[in-house]
Amino acid sequence: MKVTNEKTENSQVFLTIEMEPAEVEESLEESYKRLAKKANIPGFRKGKAPRVVIERYMGKESILEDALSHLVPEVYEKVIKEQKIDAVAQPEIKVTQTDPVIFKATVPLAPTVNLDDHHKIQVAPETVEVTEDDINRVMEQLRHQHAVWEPAERAVDFNDLVTLNMASDIEGEPFINQEGAQYQLVKDSRFPVPGFAEQLIGMKREEEKEFKLQFPSDYAKGDLSGKEPSFKVKIVEVKQEILPELNDDFATQVSSDLKTLAELRERVEANLKLGAEEKARISFEDKVIEAVVGLAKVEFPPIFVEMEVDRLLSEQSRQLQMEGKNLEEYLESINKTSEQLHEELHPLATKRVTRSLVLGKVAEEEKVEVSDVEIDAEIENMLKSATEKKEDLQKLLNTPQSRESIRQLLMTRKTVQRLVEIAKSPTKRSTKAKKEDEQK
Repeated sequence: MKVTNEKTENSQVFLTIEMEPAEVEESLEESYKRLAKKANIPGFRKGKAPRVVIERYMGKESILEDALSHLVPEVYEKVIKEQKIDAVAQPEIKVTQTDPVIFKATVPLAPTVNLDDHHKIQVAPETVEVTEDDINRVMEQLRHQHAVWEPAERAVDFNDLVTLNMASDIEGEPFINQEGAQYQLVKDSRFPVPGFAEQLIGMKREEEKEFKLQFPSDYAKGDLSGKEPSFKVKIVEVKQEILPELNDDFATQVSSDLKTLAELRERVEANLKLGAEEKARISFEDKVIEAVVGLAKVEFPPIFVEMEVDRLLSEQSRQLQMEGKNLEEYLESINKTSEQLHEELHPLATKRVTRSLVLGKVAEEEKVEVSDVEIDAEIENMLKSATEKKEDLQKLLNTPQSRESIRQLLMTRKTVQRLVEIAKSPTKRSTKAKKEDEQK
């Protein structure tokens, strides 16, 4: 067996392996015996047909393919062991020649991460501010949430809620046909077709109207882009929104534990501040991670990105299933192929892999650890938020695989928190100085 180590780059080793003819012949003989036991050849019992008959009946190519499917993985494992190559994932193998048998193997190696000095990162925290405009905006939203709808004996206008009968078709095929449907006129709405709400403006109760609209060429549902549906609409009822007055009674209507409008505004302000602080915290952490990643030099095999893309697609599929959909329907709705979606996920997958590797290296250098007690506490927190079947969930969360996932989650959380502390109070000391301090 002849092995050529062509090159090593992108955390991959590129090998060319030429197998000995005797080794291939031995594998072919084993393949013949294996296939002879399965083949139904007229005039012969299973396993009794001569090799020449098996070759003529099944084809030499099929026998060779079967032989190599067993031999190549065995040879590969032997090679990386002899070459002392520490592969971290399955290789990409391609048979390039069959006489003699030669195959190429691209072997993924462990990633390399050089952090530089991550203790010098400095990120300015974001200021959190809640303005009167912010509070007024939420107060207005609350008014709309607690509004009542009353019949209006006038022409339809924006924001009205109408009851209508609608018949429509596209090139003679039924499109949307409903009676007694409720529809709120929102300006610039794209439902059911861009411009539909505008066509209803000025109509009165019992009035009928026929019109045509056209879907834009870039419409999300590709099968409708450019199509021109015809509509026949009759207004059955018009309702207008009556907003409550901003007073103490309104505050009580929003929440029974509130007595005055001033208390409601204070609660709105407090909630807005909490939300803004949480958003600022997440944004700050993200900037800190990006700062560390920016300092680091990271190299990893491309297979890591492919694996992450697969994880992202699995997450998306699970989310769609929870919504009663599947990935095929989603792809059809956005007019994309699975290959296009796969390619679009590459940048995000690359970013996630890079971040994960950098945070892992930081955790190693900062000696971040997660105890079983911390994992137990996290499981308890998860169980508190569970609404039903807590016993089943507890069993699931305490499996070795789940506990390891929780450990990784907590490890990442603690590592990010450590980086946040460094970013807020950066030290200029070298890693060597830090180690000397630890030894004292």
